[in-house]
Amino acid sequence: MPEGDTVWQTAKRLHAALAGKVLYRSDLRVPKYATADLTGRTVLDVTPRGKHLLTRIEGGLTLHSHLRMDGSWKVYGNAERWTGGPAHQIRAILGTLDRTAVGYRLPVLELLRTTDEHRAVGHLGPDLLGPDWDPDLALTNLQSDPERPLGEALLDQRNLAGIGNVYKSELCFLLRVTPWLPVGALPQDRAALLPALAKKLLEANRDRQIRSTTGLRLHDLFVYGRAPRPCLRCNTPIRAGDQGDGSRERPTYWCPTCQQGPAPAPGAPRATHPRPQRRTPNRPTN
Repeated sequence: MPEGDTVWQTAKRLHAALAGKVLYRSDLRVPKYATADLTGRTVLDVTPRGKHLLTRIEGGLTLHSHLRMDGSWKVYGNAERWTGGPAHQIRAILGTLDRTAVGYRLPVLELLRTTDEHRAVGHLGPDLLGPDWDPDLALTNLQSDPERPLGEALLDQRNLAGIGNVYKSELCFLLRVTPWLPVGALPQDRAALLPALAKKLLEANRDRQIRSTTGLRLHDLFVYGRAPRPCLRCNTPIRAGDQGDGSRERPTYWCPTCQQGPAPAPGAPRATHPRPQRRTPNRPTN
């Protein structure tokens, strides 16, 4: 599941493969940019911004992409077989003399003037893994709507950029509150710890192949994807529910003993979601 750490790794891999090299192949498979030709231009850099990727190209152009739930960028050598999915799922191909980057299932792909990048990412809050990180601003943003459930506020990229559903659930567990607790009800001492804790988790995982928040050898995550297995702290069965505004419900996990605050009643109906694997890969292969 792409979150800020996964996107950071993807940008690092794309930058290593493309930056400073001339494009000899360019194919953007979305109708609006089907005739765009980037061949002959040098890739300047690939920069992550929250969950967004900005591939800057000579001539003042930026290819903006977003992975959402199941998009990915794969990098292949000339002799390698492309294995990221069927050909009809390919949305972008950027090739140099020795490497080819292939974007699969990209729900967002647009070619912008670099000077217009703010149109794509200007709304984002401070980036947990970026040079603009500002913990005080992140906390101010989160607390701007005290009645909003904490889990929803953490997922709002306008507050702080990089947290997805896995980190939302894990952060709430570490703070010992449910994701449905209003932001304003979070004890001040724990609220003060939140930005630093979020940054610590993402930084610890940005170079890991398997995401881990526990520090334990046999268990990678405290609550996410673990329902109804026992809590690693108290042995109470982990619970699962949905959180969102009705139009975009997210699977959410918590321990009803370790975490204080409101939560859906036991047995409450929830949307159907694919059950995540116990070990959550943090880095797409290749």
